[in-house]
Amino acid sequence: MGLFIDVHNCLPHILQESGTILSMITQPSFFSVRYDLIQTDQPLLFDLFINSSVVKGKEKFVRIFPSGGSLQKEELEEFHRKYFQLYIPEEQRKIYLKSLVKSKVDDVQKTNVIKDSALEYLHNIFDKDKEFSTDLLAKNIDGCREVVESMVDVLDHHNIDSLRNLIGNLSFHDFYTYDHSINVSMYCISIYKAINPKATRKELMHAGLGGLLHDLGKIKIPTHILNNPGGLSEEDYQTIKKHPDFGLDLLLSGHCEVSEDIDLKVVARVVHEHHENYDGTGYPKKLKGKEEIHLLARVCTIADFFDAITTKRSYNEVLSIQDAMNTMRKFRGIKLDPAIFDIFDQHVRYVRAESTRDLKLADSFDPTLPYAKLPLEDLRKFEKEMDFGKIKVVETGKKKG
Repeated sequence: MGLFIDVHNCLPHILQESGTILSMITQPSFFSVRYDLIQTDQPLLFDLFINSSVVKGKEKFVRIFPSGGSLQKEELEEFHRKYFQLYIPEEQRKIYLKSLVKSKVDDVQKTNVIKDSALEYLHNIFDKDKEFSTDLLAKNIDGCREVVESMVDVLDHHNIDSLRNLIGNLSFHDFYTYDHSINVSMYCISIYKAINPKATRKELMHAGLGGLLHDLGKIKIPTHILNNPGGLSEEDYQTIKKHPDFGLDLLLSGHCEVSEDIDLKVVARVVHEHHENYDGTGYPKKLKGKEEIHLLARVCTIADFFDAITTKRSYNEVLSIQDAMNTMRKFRGIKLDPAIFDIFDQHVRYVRAESTRDLKLADSFDPTLPYAKLPLEDLRKFEKEMDFGKIKVVETGKKKG
């Protein structure tokens, strides 16, 4: 919470020196915005604020520029000299994201801002220090929808391959679930667009939203299990395998009311089915094939798998794209829908030649887990070791006396 002071048409430094308060409104929250991401010489669609208090927990947000006004470059530079940070009301985040997407800012910067917004909503959902409620969940799912719509716009001219490069340039954070979910969301949008070039905006939004919330059920998994990169006991792994059921219950318990344009049943199926294997060996229900597993869940499975083995986080090793695709190909028709994988494979640029390694990922590999080291085995190395251990008989034609 903070104090909101509207001082438009008044000099902010006079306000700060005199302590005069012209009007006061309680505001729920604000988010910071970078100076270089604010457009000038055109009408702003959002308000700009500063925090005039230096006391933590007692913020006083002062409006220094109103929405609708045309901010000049010289004015922004003057603000930058005077104020360390600018803020925008949380209720105007959607407007800010839309204006950012339409701006001339490069896609890496746009996506970093979109990612920061997604992180905020995911943190609100997963934060163990906050009292969970269905109202909180619904509010943040609506926020996630707005973020995904911005993703759809930014990714409109990106294919799967260029998205991979884009993700590689993004900043990342310490909590595996957040970064991974955001990346999976973007891959889901791009993969679905590849298999259905005529996809509607609403379909792409649901693909992205399903990817962003695919691990929603982890809310109910103890943190010490989620953040354990050293390997889980069988008991802990059985606990973590419950997260698809938990996510389904959270979404379809009957109390989560979101915007009408979000089909919670579709999102819930992605959340519930993204660990089902194409051959019926997955969890939680051992569903099989395209007849039983939702299309967007099958898309999410590939996005989940690919990001888990190619994006640098807590692993001491990630795979090159060539090794990643060759490794995933071994699960074609087993964990992964073969038709979707083939389309995905066609849209990822890499050297399609025999690798110096023949890597096999353990059948037990689960993208949900933040491995300290990927459970990989080099089959060629194994074959060489086997050859080294063989006893070779050499015939000389002579008998040993």
